[in-house]
Amino acid sequence: MRIQHIRQRLRDLGALPCHEGRVLRVWAQGLSLGTKRLRAEDFLPLALRNAMPDLLAELRGLARLHSEHPGEDGSARLLLELTDGQTVESILLPRDGLCVSTQVGCAVGCVFCMTGRNGLRRQLGSAEIVAQVVLARGRRAVKKVVFMGMGEPAHNLDNVLEAIDLLGAEGGIGHKNLVFSTVGDRRVFERLPQATVKPALALSLHTTDAALRRRLLPKAPDITPTELVELGEAYARSTGYPIQYQWTLLEGINDTDAELEGIARLLAGKYAVMNLIPYNSVDGFGYRRPSWERAAEMARILHRQGILTKLRHSAGQDVEGGCGQLRARTLAKGVFPAPSQGL
Repeated sequence: MRIQHIRQRLRDLGALPCHEGRVLRVWAQGLSLGTKRLRAEDFLPLALRNAMPDLLAELRGLARLHSEHPGEDGSARLLLELTDGQTVESILLPRDGLCVSTQVGCAVGCVFCMTGRNGLRRQLGSAEIVAQVVLARGRRAVKKVVFMGMGEPAHNLDNVLEAIDLLGAEGGIGHKNLVFSTVGDRRVFERLPQATVKPALALSLHTTDAALRRRLLPKAPDITPTELVELGEAYARSTGYPIQYQWTLLEGINDTDAELEGIARLLAGKYAVMNLIPYNSVDGFGYRRPSWERAAEMARILHRQGILTKLRHSAGQDVEGGCGQLRARTLAKGVFPAPSQGL
């Protein structure tokens, strides 16, 4: 389901823009439909008022909690079931953050990621993306949403931007607290500057070596690290938000001194933050995270080079925090039927 279809249904029921906005705020923020002084009967058209219970129930059923897996770091991985039986993952992050999925599966095929192992199953509708936020808000406060879960947001651009627009308006989330994460797609740099709600941008860099990037991200657009940083810098300067560069640390692959030199060269003078993220291990993949000492050393070296660097603790490492791991484990146990190939 798409948000534009919800808006049209509301209009068909007689909603004016003020009614439409109120209903969407009620849903996206988990509010009461009335106020202390006004009841729903005082401000909604009769047809809309009569339809509201069923409509809100339908919206709240777009994503249902199947299981919750708390982590020792305050995070919690949520396995969510959609109306067609497909499943996606969201992660409640420490400090009122939430990581949401944008696709069932992923077509990029990053070699170290569980989500991409079985390819793309289907896109999520914009309302299904927002429904993850609504469900999470029923459990704890959500003040920041990062589009870094299952899927590549650039491959579902219309739905993701529609969800961002609602969350940044009726959803009450600050624009810079909506973080669009992508491996890099030229369409993103064309569309985001034109959007009403301009999110912060996180770019999955992972290496400064163009040939290695093609091996690690085999189905990503063929954008060199140099071009990706140039495109990111233009967006950063136009919005006033620094680009967050994501670097999943893989032992013996992208934790080398040569990569440190490449990062210092590419990001010198750029409006950027480098996030070093130790790899969340996946059984059978053959990749490992470097030692914490090596990761910390890399961060110190980059700081000395003038690159703002943050060494991130991978959220939910103790609850299979890598994207797609929980879903894959659940499917393997036969809790859900395998998705049909037609989706």
